[in-house]
Amino acid sequence: MQEEIDMAMEILNESMDTKLEHLNKELSKIRTGKASPSMLGGIMVDYYGSSTPMNQVANVTASDSRTLAIQPWEKSMLAPIEKAIFEANLGLTPMNDGEMVRISVPPLTEERRKELVKMAKASGEDAKVGMRSSRQKAMDVVKGAVKNGYPEDAGKKAETDIQNVINASTKRVDDIVQSKESDIMTV
Repeated sequence: MQEEIDMAMEILNESMDTKLEHLNKELSKIRTGKASPSMLGGIMVDYYGSSTPMNQVANVTASDSRTLAIQPWEKSMLAPIEKAIFEANLGLTPMNDGEMVRISVPPLTEERRKELVKMAKASGEDAKVGMRSSRQKAMDVVKGAVKNGYPEDAGKKAETDIQNVINASTKRVDDIVQSKESDIMTV
């Protein structure tokens, strides 16, 4: 029974790491007014009939803090890349010069910054919901073990350990979201 509880703790810790990693990926997609290749990370381009990630059909770089440069590996991909950026509805306007696509990242308005902060907080809340779900699964394992004869005081200690892992992870989520919020609100 101790093995089951140890396994549940291990799964819980892995789950927390995965959720924090996912949160960081989601937050990296939210722009902070500076040009970053990760802004285009989720864009899929129509590549000969199949939907392909942008970074697999072109080289995306930040030529300066306000400009992204997209150099496709095939010139025929310029139009599909442009179309994919428009359809992604990121508020960015691509400019095709026949060789590459350039995107000038406009400065964020105060209203847009507040919207982005809300999006960041929503991503943080989603991560917390997932963490609570993982906590429930781990608690169920402990409760099942106690029902099957595992010592009750050891079960209470395991539940406390689980809650401590959740509290620490929740604190990290809050810190990450707070950091992103200050990034977004910095002019």
